[in-house]
Amino acid sequence: MNVGSIKDFKEGCADAIPICLGYIAVSFAFGIEASKIGMTTFQAAMTSLLNVTSAGQFSALEIIARNGSFFELAVLQLVINLRYMLMSCALSQKLDLKLPTIHRLVISYGVTDEIFGVSVLKKGRLYPMFSYGLIVTSVFGWVFGTVLGAVAGHVLPQRLISCLGLAIYGMFIAIIIPDTRSNRAILAVVLAAMVLSTIFAYAPFLMMISSGFRIIIITVIVAAAAAFFAPVKEEEDE
Repeated sequence: MNVGSIKDFKEGCADAIPICLGYIAVSFAFGIEASKIGMTTFQAAMTSLLNVTSAGQFSALEIIARNGSFFELAVLQLVINLRYMLMSCALSQKLDLKLPTIHRLVISYGVTDEIFGVSVLKKGRLYPMFSYGLIVTSVFGWVFGTVLGAVAGHVLPQRLISCLGLAIYGMFIAIIIPDTRSNRAILAVVLAAMVLSTIFAYAPFLMMISSGFRIIIITVIVAAAAAFFAPVKEEEDE
């Protein structure tokens, strides 16, 4: 059983540099938002270190701010981060069958969209040392950006903090706009989510549902509808 070498680790670190830089920018926005709800820099940093999930962490802030239930928080994270289970299954096919469980667990900790993309495109066997290089460098950027944002949130003027807080909305818009322009199914999903969010925010009785459960319900409804009406077509055999 070969776990790789220092060379593999360094290669993973080098390949993760673009991810690290991108994570610093995104997690900076998270640090700002975390400071706005009263989290300390240490709490924000530990949240990023233990979760490493942008959408999951941002969605959790509102629940934390209003002292929501652990059950609501757990279900929300399960729904939002469910895709990581599929990614982990895919990556397991590139690992040595005799690789000990401890290595698999450590690698699973660092499965994010970006790390998965780099890992799955790597030719040949995926060695743990390469994955560790990816994870260490990427998570460093994620936590470092969070610390910078949290510190900035505690020392900068409130007006400037409010402006910087808009960065997260710009990030999500930048993610969805390119795909909605080229894929009608994704456009329909985005519009449906917007309409349902508006209905849940203003409709009698529905508006009484907490924001965490709103996200859960809307995500499940829209994702199920998209899977039924616009399933991803399997590629034809080459």
